[in-house]
Amino acid sequence: MSHEHVSYLELLARGATTEAYDRPVLLARASGAGPEALAELEEAKQLALRVRAELEGRRRREAELSALFATAHDLAGLRDLDAVLRAIVQRARSLLGTECAYLSLNDPVAGDTYMRVTEGSVSARFQQVRLGMGEGLGGLVAQTARPYVTDDYFGDARFQHTRTIDTAVRDEGLVAILGVPLSLGSQVIGVLFAADRRARVFEREQVALLCSFAAHAAVAIDTANLLAETRSALAELERANDIIREHSGVIERASEVHDRLSELVLHGGGVHDVAHAVSEVLGGTVEFTDEGAGAARRAGGHAVREGDDWVAAVSAGGETLGALVLHGQPDLDPVDQRTLERAALVTSLLLLARRSAGEAEQRVRGELLDDLLDAPDRDRRLLRERAARLRTDSEAPHVVLAARIDRVGAAGSDTGADAGGRESADRQRLWSAATHLAATRHGLASARDGGTVLLLPLGPGESAADLARGTARTLGGTLREPVTVGASAPVRAPLDHPDQVAVAYEEARRCLDALRLLHRSGQGAAAEDLGFLGLLLADSRDIDGFVDRTVGQVVAYDRRRGTDLVRTLDAYFASGMSPARTKDELHVHVNTVAQRLERVGRLLGPDWQSPSRALEIQLALRLHALSDAVTGT
Repeated sequence: MSHEHVSYLELLARGATTEAYDRPVLLARASGAGPEALAELEEAKQLALRVRAELEGRRRREAELSALFATAHDLAGLRDLDAVLRAIVQRARSLLGTECAYLSLNDPVAGDTYMRVTEGSVSARFQQVRLGMGEGLGGLVAQTARPYVTDDYFGDARFQHTRTIDTAVRDEGLVAILGVPLSLGSQVIGVLFAADRRARVFEREQVALLCSFAAHAAVAIDTANLLAETRSALAELERANDIIREHSGVIERASEVHDRLSELVLHGGGVHDVAHAVSEVLGGTVEFTDEGAGAARRAGGHAVREGDDWVAAVSAGGETLGALVLHGQPDLDPVDQRTLERAALVTSLLLLARRSAGEAEQRVRGELLDDLLDAPDRDRRLLRERAARLRTDSEAPHVVLAARIDRVGAAGSDTGADAGGRESADRQRLWSAATHLAATRHGLASARDGGTVLLLPLGPGESAADLARGTARTLGGTLREPVTVGASAPVRAPLDHPDQVAVAYEEARRCLDALRLLHRSGQGAAAEDLGFLGLLLADSRDIDGFVDRTVGQVVAYDRRRGTDLVRTLDAYFASGMSPARTKDELHVHVNTVAQRLERVGRLLGPDWQSPSRALEIQLALRLHALSDAVTGT
């Protein structure tokens, strides 16, 4: 590698400014470098600038994704809608670097639009403004359900200006405004804005980012509405209890169902136990199905009749998990209908509890692996106790694997928002599949660095390369997407050597990156699969292993038969792969050279003279000769 190329790597390493990349070219020109050298240096400069731009873009996307993840976390623990919306507006303003951000919602009762949340606003009039439907830039966004941007609000004639809006905007001093829709399905319920008090151009990525925040805001509003609907459903259940108390015979059945369902829940009963208990009380046959809940779902949580059957949706938080279907009781008492609905509610609680338990175990597995990677100085006794609770074999050799979904040919086909959303969904799907694989193989998995890392034990007779290929096949088959997997060398008893886990992870990541550079996306491999490139990537620097894998059969043949194939190969490559010059170097007949090379081909395979194989064989021969010189053999 030339000195100038090293200079560009140093510039990249220290995050130098764009102007600094011109210096190596200027120095070379001043030192009298020729046109070819200058052209090569200019090409290296452009490549370094592209790498710099890519790194800056990744850092920006990491910050954006971090904010989106934080927003999703806020939604998961939604308690106060206003607090969530304020956080969304604050993050949007911070990441877009605008002086002001705000969110307006439509009021269908009053027939106008009102300001819900503002950040960076200094005008009381602006913070309290109410607008007629369809007015201003926000009205255009709501009308078309598409983002709109203006770099000069007062000079833009695309939307309807009114005195009320213009006065409020002038009080706030806004000039450049970007607005994106808050949509629930096809309905626009409001608009999210980012604005500056100076002229500026909003880039496409910034528009996509604000659209992502708007989607989160719409989800928060919809979640709040669903909570209100849930409270309404609970009120309906209370009214159902009043009806039950009015019917003595039905009360007894409902009481029996309640007692039996409570006992089932307390003693860890399952969904089918609930169905069996309700079947006995109602006198029919109840079954749980994960299909056919459409009509019941549309009925808002009530049991509905479908032919001679009754169906009650099993749902939670707006998600339909399945349905309870009662056969053999077409004329069901209204209170018994409520009993079926209550059984559906208990079923949803059992399903959610089972899901929560699974997610909790997945989190614990991820936290243990995170500790091994980030805090290897933790108390090893405690690490082993945590591993034992997860039924992990801490004494077996393990391999660290880095996995990532690679969409071949999909780059650039999505907008910024679509690509960001798809990448986030891909990471979640990959993590879910990896944690399931880790649980079945008594290993660990965690989301990290835009992909997933796994720590899996080696099976009997299994190599790191075998495990990498198998993991790529398993995850790719589960997700129906190409999953690339890089593997480390085995780590012996990782809980006894936690400091080696982080080192192994870096090796696995290097192997993963190498596979992508070699256009082997969707495959799994360890360093031993990558020839001399694997020798460079691996931390172990297993030179003897590389030589043995590459030319070991030729060396062994010479030792067994007393032949001279290794020396023939050296002379063959040294003479430019010319048999005629090789025979002069060895002082043998050309037919002898041909016979020896034919034997080499049978030992190494028919592609041994291909450029990539030939390069590896030459390197292995040099290393073999060096090893012989060192050992004196």
